[in-house]
Amino acid sequence: MKLHIIILFLLGLSVNAQKQDVQKSIEIFFEGFHEKDTLKMQSVCSSGIILQSISESISKGNKLSDESSEKFYRSIASIPSSTKFQEKILSYTIQIDGSMAHVWAPYEFYLSNKLSHSGVNTFTLFKDNNIWKIIYLIDTRRK
Repeated sequence: MKLHIIILFLLGLSVNAQKQDVQKSIEIFFEGFHEKDTLKMQSVCSSGIILQSISESISKGNKLSDESSEKFYRSIASIPSSTKFQEKILSYTIQIDGSMAHVWAPYEFYLSNKLSHSGVNTFTLFKDNNIWKIIYLIDTRRK
C-alpha cells in the first residue's frame, strides 16, 4: 500500500514537472514575441510549425487563415519599436501524453494599452531532445 502511494506521488511530481516545462516553452515564445526576438521564438518552435487563426465576426462570419512561419517571423521582426503591444495569457490548461502536449490558453491582446481583441491560443507541442517545441498554433480572435 505504501509503495503505491509513493509511486503515485512520484508520478504526480513528474507530470507537474513536465507541465512546467511545456508552459516554459510557451512563455519563452511570448517573451520573444514581446521583445520582437524571432530567434528566441524559433528556439521553442519546430521548423515546420503550422500557424492558423480563426477570425470571428458577426458581420463577416468566421474565417480560417493560414500563415507561413517565414511571413509570421518577418511580420514580428518588422513591428516598429514605437508600437506597444502585449498578449496577456489568462490561464494554461496543459495535457500531456508521452512526447506530445496540448495547451489551451485564453488571452487578451492589448495595443497601446487598449484591449484590441481576445480569444484562445491552442498549442500542440512535441518533445524534441528534451525541449518542448511548438509544432502547431491556432488561435481565435474576437473584437
